[in-house]
Amino acid sequence: MKTLYLVRHCEATGQSPEAVLTEAGHQQALELASFFEDKVIHHIFTSTFIRAQHSIELTAFKKRLLPIVDNRLEERKLSSTDLPNWLKLLEDTFTDFDLKLSGGESSREATVRAIGVVKEAPDNSVLVTHGNLMSLILKHFDDSFGFHEWKLLSNPDVYQITIKPDENMTKRIWPQ
Repeated sequence: MKTLYLVRHCEATGQSPEAVLTEAGHQQALELASFFEDKVIHHIFTSTFIRAQHSIELTAFKKRLLPIVDNRLEERKLSSTDLPNWLKLLEDTFTDFDLKLSGGESSREATVRAIGVVKEAPDNSVLVTHGNLMSLILKHFDDSFGFHEWKLLSNPDVYQITIKPDENMTKRIWPQ
């Protein structure tokens, strides 16, 4: 059996890889550290994006862990161009896992990338990522998770994934 904690980053100033946490995001990072205080955590993996790293740095400090930065936890790139109808196209990628927009990656490609980290992560690991990729990871374990559930994710958000040989379970455990 393996237990993982899948975390969506705290509120940030934007979507770029360099976007930092807002004032509210810093407060949320404090709340995350309190949330994980009584949980057994042995490893922390985080996206290369600054907002993900800053979301978990206090938790890592309190747990005396050095986060492992992994580019496979970066947000899924929908397209390399601005799309006025991006929300509709994103919704389409939840039903057509092979839909690939110009300069982007399909849901299938992003899921395979992320599940590599999930498979490699030891028991009691935290994985810090982004909303779209988080929803694809959750969909991998629970096919009912889709576009509607993605829209309901909060910043931050935390799901517990329990992986057993005969059964996998996902459970939202945030807010406290």
